[in-house]
Order: sequence, then C-alpha cells, then structure tokens
Amino acid sequence: MELRHLRYFLAIAEEGNFTRAAARLGIGQPPLSQQIKDLETEVGVRLFHRVPHGAELTEAGRAFLEGVKGIPSRTVDAVRAAQRASRGETGRLSLGFTGTAVLNPIVPACVREFRRAYPEVEISFDEANSIALLAGLLDGRLDVAILRPSGSDPPELDYHTLAVETLVAVLPAAHPRAQDKGAIDLASLRDEPMILTPRAIGTSLHDAALAACRNAGFEPRLGQPAPQIASILSLVSAEQGVSLVPEYMRQFNIAGVVFRKIHGTPPTVGLAIALQRTRPPRPANNFVALARSISPYSLE
Repeated sequence: MELRHLRYFLAIAEEGNFTRAAARLGIGQPPLSQQIKDLETEVGVRLFHRVPHGAELTEAGRAFLEGVKGIPSRTVDAVRAAQRASRGETGRLSLGFTGTAVLNPIVPACVREFRRAYPEVEISFDEANSIALLAGLLDGRLDVAILRPSGSDPPELDYHTLAVETLVAVLPAAHPRAQDKGAIDLASLRDEPMILTPRAIGTSLHDAALAACRNAGFEPRLGQPAPQIASILSLVSAEQGVSLVPEYMRQFNIAGVVFRKIHGTPPTVGLAIALQRTRPPRPANNFVALARSISPYSLE
C-alpha cells in the first residue's frame, strides 16, 4: 500500500466528492478513481458508495478512515525528524573534559554557543583525566572530549587544536622568588621539589613541565605527585614544593600560593577537541565546527 493511496482516500473522504478531491490533489478524476479502485482491491472491501452528489464512506470505509487518518501527517513528521537527526539538530552529545580544561574560557563558550545553536540536542558531561577520556572515546561512551593531547594518543582519533595555554610557575607565598614582581627564571627553582600530576593520568601536562625544566638547563626533582590541580595547589600552599600549571589556574583562589610568569619564551601546553576518526555522530561534528568558529587557532 502506497502513501499516495492513503492521501487520495483521505481527500475524497474529506471532500465527499471525487471531482473536488481531484482538483484539490491536482490530478484528473479518472486517474483518481482508478487509484481508489486499486486501493479497494488491495484492502479487499469497498470503501466508498458512489452516489449522485458525490461519494460516501461505507461502513468499512469509516473503519479504514479511523485507522489511517493520521498516517500521512505522522509520516511527514517522521521524515522531518530523520532529516533533523541527520543534520545533528536532535539527539545526544556525550562530552568529556579534563578538570583544568573547563577553566579556559573558550571551553564554556563552546558549550554555551552549541546549546544555543542546537537546543534540542541533549548534552551529558563527564569530567575525567585525559587517559580516561581517550578510553571513553575509543569504547563509544563519549562522542567528543576536550583534553590536552600528547604524542602517544591513539591514532583512531582526530584531534583539533582548541587553544594553546601558557604555563606559569606556582610557588608558596613564603618562597623567595614569590617576592619578585616580574617574571622569574625557571632555573631558580632547580632545587625545589616539582609537584606534578602523575604521567599515567596527565601525560601532556606532566611532559610539558619536564620539558620546560630541561630547556631551562636542569632535571627537575620530582616531589609528591598530585592527581588533580586543586591538590597540586594545596601541596604548594603547604610548602611541599613548586609546580608549573596552565595560566588559567590563577582563577583558583588558594591562600598561600602565588603565580609567576616565566622569563623568556614561556612553555606552553595544548588544549584540543578529540573525536572518533571514522563515523563520529553528527552532533560531535557540529560541536567541532562550532568550536572552529570560536577558537582563534586553526582547527586543521
């Protein structure tokens, strides 16, 4: 049974007349009559009585009308829903991010603008370290993640640079270098324990801090590891060592710590959007496209 047969049937039922229904549908009356005969043959019952003033539904026709009268509109709605889903205007986006990533203002800006552009997409959030986020992308639990990439990240994923963050030194307030008003030489911290996130859960930030120290001419002395940025700052406040953190960590109002820029070319760490390389969900592609329009960096 074809959808056009139902549209023809409904038009005649509403008009009560083959001629008026044919004019409404934009077809000739003979072809319309033949289509209804074909429909009646398929259903196996007569649907209309042909009467002098037009057409009347048979008892079977009235029963058939009750069953099919909503089908064309539901079909149109289904087509539109499929088209919207194909464009990523509906559905779900599972977004992961690292705890420090959301402190960069570009991240909440991306989420905010995506919500405005695609209000019917349901967004779920998952905060985790970069290693856990990569695992979530690979097993399909996450559609897109904002993290700090490293050279050892899985090749099955695509990475798009979102921001490049400058690293700054964070020192106990009582540290001699904390009294310096300008940038400090990183080498002046060579004898201090360096408090970092363990490499197993924060590869890129860990490696960037080590590389910065080595570029300054010394091998850092690793202190107590800390799994989160808040715990790093707490240990620094407790005078257990120093650290290098993204500049946006200044937003943490932790008593007993000071942030100082590093003299010379400052070390940096990247922030990127990652998603599946093959057949990512359309909302994920839309999120990346929107981030491309916001980020000052080229998302290649």
